[in-house]
Amino acid sequence: MHVIADLNVIPIGVGTSVSKYIAACERLIRDASLNYTLHAYGTNIEGPWDEVMAVTKRCHETLHEMGAPRVNTSLKLGTRTDREQTMADRVAKVESLLKDE
Repeated sequence: MHVIADLNVIPIGVGTSVSKYIAACERLIRDASLNYTLHAYGTNIEGPWDEVMAVTKRCHETLHEMGAPRVNTSLKLGTRTDREQTMADRVAKVESLLKDE
């Protein structure tokens, strides 16, 4: 099953700057060859369900290995069975509506 996810991973107990932890997760996502887009409060990822879940798990494991005693994740998921849709399709649809104004 294809899924579009919005992943927000927050390491807890590592201080106020978390960018090196987020970069570590981004490397994992990139290396998993999944389509993704980093944004200010997380990462959108699309691909097969099991691969997206596996990279989410690996993010947790990696952040713990880096010394984060706690990791809190918010994950929003969307699937469709009526047609194929990508992240780019979703964004393009809204942009086309705004363009018509």
